[in-house]
Amino acid sequence: MTDNEFIEAFEACTLPFDQWTHRAHVRVAYVYLDRYGLEAGIDRMRVGIKAYNAANSVPEGPLVGYNETTTVAFAHIVYAVMRAYAQSHPVDGSEAFCDMHPQLMSSRVLRLFYSPQRRGLPEAKAVFVEPDLAPLPRVQEGVT
Repeated sequence: MTDNEFIEAFEACTLPFDQWTHRAHVRVAYVYLDRYGLEAGIDRMRVGIKAYNAANSVPEGPLVGYNETTTVAFAHIVYAVMRAYAQSHPVDGSEAFCDMHPQLMSSRVLRLFYSPQRRGLPEAKAVFVEPDLAPLPRVQEGVT
């Protein structure tokens, strides 16, 4: 599935739910961040994930459903990797990006930045909470 087909299926909420994997989350992040930059990309991710979850009756609870901290933190990590490798190792699309960066294929990468207690805070689901173990990578728009 091309990036365009993938994003169309995601946005239309027709992507089969069994295909909504961690890799699919990374693909969404890559496409939106590549097309729209960090802040607008995060906005699109936020709206898209919430709509997709609602369309698939994903329950909301302390450990399930949309998590703002997870979404924003992971977007910063993906964006930093995209920018760090853009010139030296360009890729053609989200699948190639995922294949080139297996370190991002584990949702556990956030454990380098967040303790379980911090990410498990009730407010971390609704608003972005800064990490407690290490700062997230920060990349300025337009700077490589």
